[in-house]
Amino acid sequence: MTQIALSKACAGDRCVVLEIAAEQLELKSRLYALGIIPGIALEILRFAPLGDPMQIKVGSSFVSIRKQEANAILVDTQ
Repeated sequence: MTQIALSKACAGDRCVVLEIAAEQLELKSRLYALGIIPGIALEILRFAPLGDPMQIKVGSSFVSIRKQEANAILVDTQ
């Protein structure tokens, strides 16, 4: 198990969110609204051709987020 920023994960990785380290309350609220909260399991599905944004699976939902947003999400890869 390795702790990294979500933006450093690879396609196909399964992760558990450890912390949302966003300094901006607006970004933190947006991520929480998308279901990205500490303790939730994620799966990295794919990256856009230029690497940004990335598509992840959160529960039964598919979410696209920018790498800049993914930098604020600390995960534990499995």
